[in-house]
Amino acid sequence: MKKIILFSLFLFGIATTVQAQNFSKNALGLRLGDNDGFGGEISYQRGLSAKNRLELDLGFRSRSNNDNDFNAFKLTGVYQWVWKIEGGFNWYAGVGGGVGSYTYKFKNDTKNSEAFVFVAGDLGIEYNFEEAPIQLALDIRPELYFTDGYRDNNFGPDLALSIRYRFN
Repeated sequence: MKKIILFSLFLFGIATTVQAQNFSKNALGLRLGDNDGFGGEISYQRGLSAKNRLELDLGFRSRSNNDNDFNAFKLTGVYQWVWKIEGGFNWYAGVGGGVGSYTYKFKNDTKNSEAFVFVAGDLGIEYNFEEAPIQLALDIRPELYFTDGYRDNNFGPDLALSIRYRFN
């Protein structure tokens, strides 16, 4: 019985070692998405361990139509857990939040501006090229806002495509 337990622990140790990630310590690039208007974010990832990292995004959103104009700045921080799929593919999930401000200009030239805070989740898939230090990622970041004016229902799904340069 002791041999079976020791052998099981040995196999478990090998399995968890094989799942360890080998991603770069840092990645810097752009995250382009749409949540209340198309916009871009400067995106930075910092590896904290073999399976965890922190992502910081500073972005701008803009939307215009015949009736009004909308502009927003936001800073987002997300703690992520990363799991290897196969080859250069990983999937990740995370939680975080952020702060921002927006300006909404109506057709009749009245303006509404306000600061806001939000909490966010994150779920995505990425590919790390072996030949070049480039990372491509597609993720969705549902955000729940704590403000009266930023969104009518205080919820926004932020779908984005990212490209980053990986370095140590």
